[in-house]
Amino acid sequence: MTVSALIRLHSNDNVLVAKTALAMGQVLPEFNVRVRAQVPAGHKIAAVRIPAGEPVRKYNAVIGVAARDIEAGDYVHTHNLAMVDFERDPGFGLDVKPVAYVPEAERASFMGYVREDGRVGTRNFIGILSSVNCSATVIQRIAAHFTPERLAAFPNVDGVAAFAQTSGCGMSSPSEHFDVLRRTLAGYARHANMAGVLIVGLGCERNQVASLVDSQGLAAGRLLRTMVMQEIGGTRVTIEAGIKAVEEMLPIANACQRQPVSASHIKVGLECGGSDGFSGITANPALGAAMDMLVRHGGTAILSETPEIHGVEYMLTRRAVTPEVGQKLLDRLTWWENYTRGHNGQFNGVVGPGNQAGGLANIFEKSLGSAMKGGTTPLQAVYEYAEPIDTAGFVFMDSPGYDPVACTGQIASGANLICFTTGRGSMFGSKPAPTIKLASNTPMYLKLEEDMDVNCGAILDGEVDVEQMGQRIFEAILRHASGEPTKSEALGLGDHEFVPWHLGIVS
Repeated sequence: MTVSALIRLHSNDNVLVAKTALAMGQVLPEFNVRVRAQVPAGHKIAAVRIPAGEPVRKYNAVIGVAARDIEAGDYVHTHNLAMVDFERDPGFGLDVKPVAYVPEAERASFMGYVREDGRVGTRNFIGILSSVNCSATVIQRIAAHFTPERLAAFPNVDGVAAFAQTSGCGMSSPSEHFDVLRRTLAGYARHANMAGVLIVGLGCERNQVASLVDSQGLAAGRLLRTMVMQEIGGTRVTIEAGIKAVEEMLPIANACQRQPVSASHIKVGLECGGSDGFSGITANPALGAAMDMLVRHGGTAILSETPEIHGVEYMLTRRAVTPEVGQKLLDRLTWWENYTRGHNGQFNGVVGPGNQAGGLANIFEKSLGSAMKGGTTPLQAVYEYAEPIDTAGFVFMDSPGYDPVACTGQIASGANLICFTTGRGSMFGSKPAPTIKLASNTPMYLKLEEDMDVNCGAILDGEVDVEQMGQRIFEAILRHASGEPTKSEALGLGDHEFVPWHLGIVS
């Protein structure tokens, strides 16, 4: 990669990326190009003449074809770049390379909460779940009782968090939506970052509390309580009983203290939102480098957002450890193709306004950058949304690209940290697993520094390379896993970002 006013990502590319805004008529002799339009930072210009119908290449991959003749120096974006699907050889396993694992005795460590069954958390919450929207207000009122002043006596407890949701009734049962909701709630109930859990239902909903607990293999006890409003006496009585139940759990939760544990217990959910033209140059590949480090230390990296690997799925299937793993990923993409048919979804090619303003023309271009978050190690397994992840290493979990839904599924699957790359500036945060936000460029980082944890724009600025930034991210992961608050935690985010995936009709 050449550091200049323009960035050449690969010698075979016929487009260049503007590192800074370019003026019409600007001459860039090192590339033998005269700019023929005003071009915002992060956007593309043609390096050579590209005749109509010819492939446009970025990262040495096809991101579309020229919709008309494009001259060298022309601005290349949605007005002259057409997305055309093309045959892609999955090449199952062709790019699998052995992982050079760090010996166990030499692996990095962090300060974690070790549960009785051996699971390790990065936070120590008491969570309150609603089986249905009808009990959402009640759980929020219970959690609101536990102010910082009331929790001061329990310094090892990170908080009491309510996870309200808008479903649980008025839905088909049995159905895929019903199964996904229950799996998500159970994933939070058994999460390593939860010291204790209270589940509150109304009583007449389809998602009955008792059958939720039984069907998901949860075991009620001193740290998993359940309540049903219609049985216990209504709103006020349930709030009072819920407060009492949490008060009984607090001393038990507070007795758990951080202790040194291997980084192999870290499971990171990988997310990107508000991506721009720099995301695939800085933040995403740097996060991928950090995930390669984490995997070598025995940890787990969870890539998701299935619509955002559309067109570049071969980059993952070629790393699949078996043909079956690769085929499972392709099967999920086929499901998405059918699911989105006839709708103006991102899977069909159009990216969001923020992505377009940031320099990304279509889903293929966005996907190329998005997939980089997963690094280069073998794809060990593919999971359904919110399915418990029981395989270490690099894995994939099916999810929508919508950030709160994707992160909710990753946390339900067991992620005890989220790493979130952004170019436009996402304000996302999550509980009980904290979110580390990675900025793709320095101007945005400086403007939104209160929300950003790591400035990957230092790569563009020439301060570090991708591998060095990956090391910085890995070290930040260890610090935040050990309890250092992330920017989103300091701002109190995470109370409204629990969004299980809604599938099917509302009846």
